[in-house]
Amino acid sequence: MALFLYKARNSSGDSLKGRLEAGTLDAAANQLLKSGITPIEINELKQGNDYLKIIARKLRSRPPKLQDLIFLSRQMYTLMKAGVPIIRAINGLSDNLTNPMLIDTLKDVVNSLESGRELSAAMSQHPKVFNHLFVSMVKVGESTGELDGAFQKLSEYLEREKETRDKIKQAMRYPFIVFTFIIAAVVVINLFVIPQFEGIFSRFGADLPWQTKVLIASSNIMQNYWPHMAVISAAIILWLRHYLTTAGGRMKWDRLKLRIPLIGTVLYEAILARFATAFGLTVRSGVPLIQGLNVTSHAVDNVYIGDKIQQMRIGIEKGDSLTRTSASTKMFTPLIIQMIQVGEETGSVDDMLDNVSGYYDREVDYKLKNLSSAIEPIMIILIGAMVFMLALGVFLPLWELSSVIKK
Repeated sequence: MALFLYKARNSSGDSLKGRLEAGTLDAAANQLLKSGITPIEINELKQGNDYLKIIARKLRSRPPKLQDLIFLSRQMYTLMKAGVPIIRAINGLSDNLTNPMLIDTLKDVVNSLESGRELSAAMSQHPKVFNHLFVSMVKVGESTGELDGAFQKLSEYLEREKETRDKIKQAMRYPFIVFTFIIAAVVVINLFVIPQFEGIFSRFGADLPWQTKVLIASSNIMQNYWPHMAVISAAIILWLRHYLTTAGGRMKWDRLKLRIPLIGTVLYEAILARFATAFGLTVRSGVPLIQGLNVTSHAVDNVYIGDKIQQMRIGIEKGDSLTRTSASTKMFTPLIIQMIQVGEETGSVDDMLDNVSGYYDREVDYKLKNLSSAIEPIMIILIGAMVFMLALGVFLPLWELSSVIKK
């Protein structure tokens, strides 16, 4: 992407100056024209210092966290409720934010609003900040004249989402720390502890137990080939990171996550709760069913489950009922299908989905609280096996040595 300086006039004939990023000169001109601005002069910026500033800013910028979007939604609800104009509200909010990307995004949104765009259209130009659900809710709020209510619902949804993610992170923190220390202990033992005993065993001259031979062999491999192992490990990590950015890789990984013992069930139920919350929110807000399913497929943050939801959307477009399409995916539990069926029959799908969301939120909360106690026996077995193997490998030769000395 190149940086361009432009001179232009808006629809009122006022002179404008600014800079924008685009792939080519024509793309920059088209971007201005789509914004309702007529370009007069466009020049590519080639100053090295400006590029360094841009690169440094991009390195400092990070996508906004959920907490930032929650704050934005809450404040927008309060300001809209008080009757503050949108542009003034957004300008005031940008002065109180700390995330550079969100601040720049809001400034661009203000520019789009001043050029005549709707708020939802302006936000849709920044998918890294505002996802499909956020934009759709704002669009519904604009069309119904209840933009403040849309931001209120968004803040409530994002708060629940943040709470669930924080609980999952907290539950996984303890096992992650323990496994990290296990790996670090194995490295330290192989690089520093075993070599000390190897010198003693070599002077011993007798045949060593197989446990000791395994320890010495693993230590020699790590000492002699650790640069190769480090390079191979780094290459594997880089390849995995690239592979997970591809459509096929993300699909397989999201499917595999749901099959991990102990953790997979918790993740699956958390996704079901997210589905019920997001879909119920779109239905209650008046989003068309097909559009609501499309939005929800992106909101669940799992490509595999999202593909199943897209299959539901296709079934609805063909004329099937919501109950039959959800059952045909074979992805949803009987509870969800039953609640959707009752909701269709009574005309209260959103209420039924709220009940489903509450149920799975409680299930996830309960299983997360007991996840550590379920993982602890596995970690104890792993640590015990490692200590047992180390003890046999080190002490068996010493016992044999002491028996020879006594004789």
